[in-house]
Amino acid sequence: MLHSRPLPSIIDFTRVLTAIAKMNNHNDVVVFHLCREMETLGISHDLYTYTILIDCLCRCSRLSLSFSVLAKMMKLGFEPSIVTLGSLINGFCHDNRFHEALSLVDKSGYEPNVVIYNIVINCLCKNEDVDDALELFSLMEKKGIRGDAVTYNTLVNALCNSCRWSEVARLVRDMMKRRKIDPNVIFYSAMIHTFVKEGNLLEARNLYKEMLRRSVDPNRFTYNSLIYGLCLDGCLGEAKQMLDSMVCFPDVVTYNTLINGFCKSKRVEEGMKLLCEMSRQGIVGDAFTYNTLIHGYCQAGKLSVAQKVFCRMVDCGVAPDVVTYNILLDCLCSNGKVEKALVMVEDMEKRGIYVDIVTYSIVIQGMCRIGKVKEAWSLFCSLTLRGLKPDGIAYRTMILGLSRKGRRREADKLCRQMNEDGIIMPVKCMNNDEILRDRHTSSSLAELIKVIHE
Repeated sequence: MLHSRPLPSIIDFTRVLTAIAKMNNHNDVVVFHLCREMETLGISHDLYTYTILIDCLCRCSRLSLSFSVLAKMMKLGFEPSIVTLGSLINGFCHDNRFHEALSLVDKSGYEPNVVIYNIVINCLCKNEDVDDALELFSLMEKKGIRGDAVTYNTLVNALCNSCRWSEVARLVRDMMKRRKIDPNVIFYSAMIHTFVKEGNLLEARNLYKEMLRRSVDPNRFTYNSLIYGLCLDGCLGEAKQMLDSMVCFPDVVTYNTLINGFCKSKRVEEGMKLLCEMSRQGIVGDAFTYNTLIHGYCQAGKLSVAQKVFCRMVDCGVAPDVVTYNILLDCLCSNGKVEKALVMVEDMEKRGIYVDIVTYSIVIQGMCRIGKVKEAWSLFCSLTLRGLKPDGIAYRTMILGLSRKGRRREADKLCRQMNEDGIIMPVKCMNNDEILRDRHTSSSLAELIKVIHE
């Protein structure tokens, strides 16, 4: 376009800039570059191109530069519009500079409209300043500016997240009865999500039925929230039916939620069928999808199948993360295959995957389980050299392993070190009383465990 002769008109450039600015893939830099190129070629900007440029700079949090552009624009005789003002206010709000945003509203000379107020209210709510948002809403109403569906949806969602139910009820009544604003999909989705989060699946179901009765089509967020709630409640059949009846396309979150539900209910094969189904739909599974299935098969004692899922994950171009490896390592060590686990740790390091304390704790536990306490102790002592601090599981495993080998002095010393480091054993480790029951456990260690329980 820049190389065309004659050069395209300013209207053509404005259309292109508008289209680029609407894209979501960080195209603000492209807009800025194109505007600079236009100036180099001697193409004069108009109000629209300046407004687009200011908006992009604000979205990039380059407020000082956006005000420089504003000053240049005004020097050339262009008066900023309410849209320009909205972009600048949005920039301030995204930087959590709310007072400056409100000050700009007062100084602008424009009477702010509902869109301007919505920008500030939305940012206040995102920053969890709900009381300030409500105060601004009240001020807006006093000025005779009516809130719209966006205003009410934003406030209702924020109040729901804060569990301020009486205020939610008041706002909903005000919205529906006084303002005659019908709830839309955003409103229903926010309410359903909140009720699911609060464990009130019955009310979430009722709202879903109501929105269908009012001919409001659910969106993915609505379905994902309901499917999550149904899975939590063990209603997997109903959750699968909801997936099949969706009026919009499911996404990876939809499938992940269901796969996780089936795997937690020890119905891993059904979870695997869902992976095949999502592949047929052209939906690519992510690390969470595969980690859930690998964990499910490991829990079912099917290590070989879990490893096949791991291979499929790699073949599909999904990079295994530390969680993937830790799941497999835990299964290998639980089955006494510590040597294979160590090979896998080496593979992690070769792939550049950060090996965390959980990884080493699993291997140490595996070594102690098969009597390789000396090797476990050597690995434990190397943790600080690797820049890692032992956690409660690593300490507990090592203390118990040393005690069982009759190395009570070292176990006592390690116990004191754990206490000095302020490390608390995980609840699941303390509750089984394994350490207290063990005949090799020293009295000081037993005393420490009792103190932790008190």
